[in-house]
Amino acid sequence: MQAGSRLDGGRAVVAARRADAQPDTEEIERLAESAGFEVVDTLTQRRREDRTYNLGRGKAEELGRRVAETDADAVVFDGELTPGQYGDLLGLLPAETRVVDRYRLVLEIFAAGAGDARAKTQVELATLEYEFPRLRQITEMQSMSSYTEKGAPVYDVDDRIDRLRTELRELEAAARDRRAERREQGFDLVAVAGYTNAGKSTLTHRLADELSLADHDAAHDDESVAANAEDRLFETLETTTRRATVDGRRLLVTDTVGLIDDLPHDLVESFSTTLSEIADSDAVAAVIDAAMDEEPFRRRAETTLDVLAGEADPECVIPVLNKVDAVDEATLAQRRETVAELAPDAADPVAISALHGDGVDRLTTVLVQRLPSGETTLELPNTGEAQALVSWLHDRGETETTYEGDGVTVEFAGRPDVVAEAERRAASLDGSE
Repeated sequence: MQAGSRLDGGRAVVAARRADAQPDTEEIERLAESAGFEVVDTLTQRRREDRTYNLGRGKAEELGRRVAETDADAVVFDGELTPGQYGDLLGLLPAETRVVDRYRLVLEIFAAGAGDARAKTQVELATLEYEFPRLRQITEMQSMSSYTEKGAPVYDVDDRIDRLRTELRELEAAARDRRAERREQGFDLVAVAGYTNAGKSTLTHRLADELSLADHDAAHDDESVAANAEDRLFETLETTTRRATVDGRRLLVTDTVGLIDDLPHDLVESFSTTLSEIADSDAVAAVIDAAMDEEPFRRRAETTLDVLAGEADPECVIPVLNKVDAVDEATLAQRRETVAELAPDAADPVAISALHGDGVDRLTTVLVQRLPSGETTLELPNTGEAQALVSWLHDRGETETTYEGDGVTVEFAGRPDVVAEAERRAASLDGSE
């Protein structure tokens, strides 16, 4: 396997093992299909992990036979294979068979959707860091130690990893600067996060100014939302940001990358610049699909809330139970209890249907309550400079203006840093500064 190489699909046998239950292969099969594979067979095993093959020896040998019988090009393994397991498993498979574990598969899907420089850099770095020990293992298995010492395959990858880390730090610094500039302009930053396919994109569209929700257009708008938020796994690493206005507050609502369970911590950390969108937000809507069965709901809720706990202030996280139009009251109550158990420090869950709009008004109210806020009353002379300040304030928060004689009274509520700047500017107008 070449470090950083791309998968090109083909016929695949899916293999999965769990120690405590019979594996469910639905998600890994969907991931494989997203990467362009045609799943031609599945093999599962319930047993503890084997140090050599991950699967038991007999099951691993059966896997080799199934690959040959189905003329498969690849094995897609639902889990992480150590470098040693990767090499040993290859030894039991027909020549030229590729082995792709869950994490390499996720990286490949990200790679296919990476468009901007930041996304491409994150994917390449994560891929190289993940493949580096496997490349070294294969090199050693092929008895090329003397060639390795000269540095060509392994050392070149190591050097590339160092360069990418430096480049990513620079890109992350630039992103932080852009977010700081947006705050200076009076924008509050809201992240929409959650497990892939939970409805993040639909909610982002629902909150955005660009989406009209007038009653006479409701059916048309819901169709547009659905068309623009297809049921895909990991379409892209790139974030999408839209503008929204709620109670006079200007928001930048960012649809962040979909999360997935059972990924190692260091792989999640590889997407640090994407996760920084969450960490730097003033409020985070943690979207969870309430219509799922209890076990997958709990697992996906736990994944979402665990990742956010490492990135965002718990007080800023608002659990959002989406698709409640598809569940009854008893199920919804159970979902609330599960979220409260998993995230006792988070806000009370808000139940919504992002597709139909139910509960979204309540969510926007809770979002605004979580935003940093200050208020002030400014007494200004009725001059051109004062009018310019009033215009500036209208663009940055909720503003009420009263004119009386030669004076102007402005009631303003917005970000605390904007309030402070408004008071500084007002002081300069009346000559006290």
